[in-house]
Amino acid sequence: MNHNHDSRRKFLKQSALAGTAIAVPSLFAKAHSNRKMADKVRLAVVGIGNQGASDLMQFHKSGFANFVAFCDTDMGAPQTQAVLKQFPDVPRFKDFRELFDKMGNQFDAIAIGVPDHSHFAITMMALAQGKHVYVEKPMARTFNEVELMMKAAAKRPELVTQMGNQGHSEGNYFQFKAWTEAGIIKDVTAITAHMNSARRWHGWDPNIKSLPAKEAIPSTLDWDVWHTVVKEHDYNHDYVNGQWRCWYDFGMGALGDWGAHLIDTAHQFLDLGLPSEVSMLKAEGHNPFFYPMSSTILFKFPKRGSMPACDITWYDGVNNLPPLPEGYGDSSKLDPNIPAPSSGKIEAKRLNPGKIIYSKDLIFKGGSHGSTLSIIPEAKAKEMASKLPEVPVSPSNHYANFLKSCMGEEKTRSPFEIAGPLSQVFCLGVLAQMLNTTLKFDRKKKRITNNKLANQLLVGAPPRKGWEQYYKV
Repeated sequence: MNHNHDSRRKFLKQSALAGTAIAVPSLFAKAHSNRKMADKVRLAVVGIGNQGASDLMQFHKSGFANFVAFCDTDMGAPQTQAVLKQFPDVPRFKDFRELFDKMGNQFDAIAIGVPDHSHFAITMMALAQGKHVYVEKPMARTFNEVELMMKAAAKRPELVTQMGNQGHSEGNYFQFKAWTEAGIIKDVTAITAHMNSARRWHGWDPNIKSLPAKEAIPSTLDWDVWHTVVKEHDYNHDYVNGQWRCWYDFGMGALGDWGAHLIDTAHQFLDLGLPSEVSMLKAEGHNPFFYPMSSTILFKFPKRGSMPACDITWYDGVNNLPPLPEGYGDSSKLDPNIPAPSSGKIEAKRLNPGKIIYSKDLIFKGGSHGSTLSIIPEAKAKEMASKLPEVPVSPSNHYANFLKSCMGEEKTRSPFEIAGPLSQVFCLGVLAQMLNTTLKFDRKKKRITNNKLANQLLVGAPPRKGWEQYYKV
């Protein structure tokens, strides 16, 4: 296929030119500042089903996007057909490399809503070719891939990046920022993060001995391109349409799915960075292929400046509920700000996905996504009411924030330099889950010091043949 060869050549040429772009960032900035708000960002969308479709509709609603091209490895699937009916005239591609070859000069930005394992290659090609990037959370599947994405973005400071943790542009973000700056949230020593709704793999047999059996590849699906950098697997329906999230080979489990909606603000505003230790406290149904039925993971973050050491304990699994502090209140009320998990609904009678933040003087109860914190117990909240700062209203949701940033009007709230270390926390958590062990991590050298295999897995298996070029920054 000739376009593969062309795009590879173009990619390497662009990578070589990337260095020259840094010398003249002011020219890029000037070009962006000359754009009027009346303009729309010329946007290509890769992944137009499921979450990709949701993102696409949000970009459309913002009023700042002009769709130039759509790309999806399965243009005949029901979830892509709905989008194509609504936007019948937008050119479409199955292979993102062909999209760049044929239309690379016709779009400014790209939105990537594909399985976790494919974020990396598309993002790296986009940055090398001078495109602004919106990519779904978590940024990538391996620690090293996230590292390379951050490096590639840092090399092109004129380009805008945003990871798709939508709550990072809502009340949760602005409240946490205001409360931290006002000293309401300070001296945090422990955080509990919990996601206890049923997951896709909860009906599976953890005594699995091999990957699922080979099935016929749907005629509309480009199964080869679907894999991107990951070694090829026999097709099975349990790999596609969100099922990829279940497997170590493709997804990041419950932690990668919900972590970026639960601990994002604490991670940023408490300057947590990377953990010094990650331990599996519980791994029910542990097996080498898919995620445990229940996981309890302890992340230890050391003292940072004047901030004390802080532990984050993560709980997932239907019956793996965290201990709740006194005065927590009713845990069965459904939080309207929290979207349902991709595999079903939140079970209100249990516990909303959320967090509990323990500081020296106060305890905060929070939800997920845009949900704001409250001080508990209620008596303490009443006592503190007059001391709380005013929280500004968000000037733009996550999608408008990205597009306005492309136009030079705003700065993104979840750029790679902020979202990258957060995503790497999840990459380390997943390694602890996979190996069901404790990992000690050197934050400065970015290496695992007590487990040779785990340290090699920071990079992971080599990319499959023909996909190596994306790993060059």
